[in-house]
Amino acid sequence: MVLHTLIDYDVLRVIWWALLGVLLIGFALTDGFDLGTAMMLPFIGKKDIERRIIINTVGPVWEGNQVWLILAGGAIFAAWPQLYAVSFSGFYLAMFAILFALILRPVGFKYRSKRDDPAWRRNWDIALFIGGLVPGLIFGVAIGNVLLGVPFRLDQDLRIFYEGTFFELLSPFAMLCGLVSVSMLVMHGASWLMIKTEDPIAGRARMTGIAASLLTLALFTLAGYVLWGFVDGYRITSAIDVTGPSNPLGKSVDLASGAWFDNYISHPWTIVAPALGLGASVLACFALVANRPALAFTASALSITGIISSVGASMFPIILPSSVNPEASLAVWDASSSHLTLFIMLVVTVIFIPIILAYTTWVYRVLWGKVTERDITNSHTHSY
Repeated sequence: MVLHTLIDYDVLRVIWWALLGVLLIGFALTDGFDLGTAMMLPFIGKKDIERRIIINTVGPVWEGNQVWLILAGGAIFAAWPQLYAVSFSGFYLAMFAILFALILRPVGFKYRSKRDDPAWRRNWDIALFIGGLVPGLIFGVAIGNVLLGVPFRLDQDLRIFYEGTFFELLSPFAMLCGLVSVSMLVMHGASWLMIKTEDPIAGRARMTGIAASLLTLALFTLAGYVLWGFVDGYRITSAIDVTGPSNPLGKSVDLASGAWFDNYISHPWTIVAPALGLGASVLACFALVANRPALAFTASALSITGIISSVGASMFPIILPSSVNPEASLAVWDASSSHLTLFIMLVVTVIFIPIILAYTTWVYRVLWGKVTERDITNSHTHSY
């Protein structure tokens, strides 16, 4: 018996759809508080030493946190090649902006304190702020465009043609999704700073986190309302072979108002995802008000998990709809790699993901504890 036949093709496709979501959530939970912390840097750190403390809460861990982004990109490339081709070519300028902003972070961390010049350090603080805001915003904008539909089409040879422009990505609904992303990451970053710092930084982070949690609740609710009443969703209306070869052109797809909510009606248990996004943001707010940083951080992580999971729950089985030719929309059943490829990738994932999790846990355990002014002043050679 060939080993990869031990798991059915349709099951592997669903597994890799779920694993892609896990990797994206993993990136948002880990690198998300890095981005949120960077967004708050110029506002919460009133003095240079305070800003150095803030930077040193994330400086030792940000590189490891970005592993999840690399894994997600690799998973898209190997498991969903057509998704990779459309998104990384159609969103090329947006991806370039994200990469440019992310590059500012390591440069800012390394060079900010090399000169004892207020103007020099202030400029690098702005660069770090941009390095947090731009990725956080554009990732959310990208999700908004996925829900709206991406302007691509396929010819009969399955060649991909993208017909959109960069500025078309900045629609009102997409920007609303970008603001949801920014607010939830600031909430997460504020909870992290409460854990890792002392007053007055922790106190300012607490107030910022309260505002961000309430804003996340309001914006996520508004985005759901707009998605329900004003955005046409995509619905597969023809039979589809869940174990057949990957050919997105073999199905019929209709657009309909409220179609993105079909799964919540047919599978009521999926309502857990948006309920978690909303409920956990409320819990994070209460935890911040009660000055319970560990609970606030856990709640903000759950809220992010729920918000991102809501997108997957709403869209399944579609993973990338086409606004130009809905029949060309990519679905879980017709846009994946081969049966053998998905199986080999799953075996590798089962081996290496636990290793990554164990190493990450060990690193955070070693680096656990608050970053104080004494840590910075007594360790010039080992602090940022």
